[in-house]
Amino acid sequence: MNQNTTKLFHVNLSGLKPWLILIAIIWLLGTIGLGWLVKSFLVLTIVLLIAPVIIFFGVSWWWQNNLVADKCPVCSYEFTGFKTNSFQCPNCGEPLQIEKNHFQRLTPPDTIDIQAIEVPVETLEE
Repeated sequence: MNQNTTKLFHVNLSGLKPWLILIAIIWLLGTIGLGWLVKSFLVLTIVLLIAPVIIFFGVSWWWQNNLVADKCPVCSYEFTGFKTNSFQCPNCGEPLQIEKNHFQRLTPPDTIDIQAIEVPVETLEE
């Protein structure tokens, strides 16, 4: 008996098997009236593919509209902050807020900041 004849008619369907099963399942669901299930699956797949793109552009748009990069009016240290919050400068600790996309001090403009130092007492001898 010739053993080469069996190899001649052997067809490798290992790559097509998952696709054939998927087509058979879709065909079976379509014939019994469950086409809505297939359509729902397709819609869900499309939403899952498009949602990350929409989320990426939405977050980047929000990021651009709510972050402000500017210099501290006291020490000129450049950093970023959110528009809706009041915050402190990370360099000098000055309380700041955002007005017209620039950092402004929370203290009134005519306020003078002073720093007290202790002066040693000396006795004068005559």
